Amino acid sequence: MWTLLLRLEGPMQSWGTTSRFDQRDTGKEPSKSGVIGLLAAAMGIDRDNWDDLEPLTKLKMGVRYDQPGVLRKDYQTAGCSELDTIIKADGSQSKDGVVSERYYLADASFLVGMEGEDYNFLSRAHKALLNPQWVLGLGRKSYLPAEPIYLQDGLWNQPLREALLSYSWFCSEESSQEVLFSFESVDRSGRMVMDQPLSSFAERRFGSRYVQTEIIELPREVADATL
Repeated sequence: MWTLLLRLEGPMQSWGTTSRFDQRDTGKEPSKSGVIGLLAAAMGIDRDNWDDLEPLTKLKMGVRYDQPGVLRKDYQTAGCSELDTIIKADGSQSKDGVVSERYYLADASFLVGMEGEDYNFLSRAHKALLNPQWVLGLGRKSYLPAEPIYLQDGLWNQPLREALLSYSWFCSEESSQEVLFSFESVDRSGRMVMDQPLSSFAERRFGSRYVQTEIIELPREVADATL
């Protein structure tokens, strides 16, 4: 079994799964749909290309909370000035302004693992992160990573759990050694999340998967930030 590791660290991240209309949420950790979208962008997979996207959806995902971050809210407006005219999604023009609340995680750092059996496929994904086809964002296009997502030693010949437990720590804090993890379960145990892609991102259909959360005590060996 092989595991591809990604470093998701930046001043702003947003991993929403229930957003509707003008309010945009974020989960406490990267969503599977968001990470798959990130890998698809690196590999140059178009939004309507389900054939190439589907193998990514079959990977098993886990997350290590190196730094959980802090939940924040961004207040945005569009077309709220008296003289503004905005173009709606259907192409029509409107004088009605839009107020939007957008939640995000500030200063979060995660180690994400994607597990699969096909070494060649994961190797292609790993190389794509080094030289991505399109710009990579942490849940939103404008939320750029502070550190490279690509890890030079990010492809491990280990199952997901062992790889996440073994990889060096990203942060320099030494006050606590209790680390939060989440692992995708295979027996439908744990909490249900609706972030499993069932179609291309152009169609935007998502189903459920189950995630188990654990607190594990780890020694913190700080990783080289230049990887």
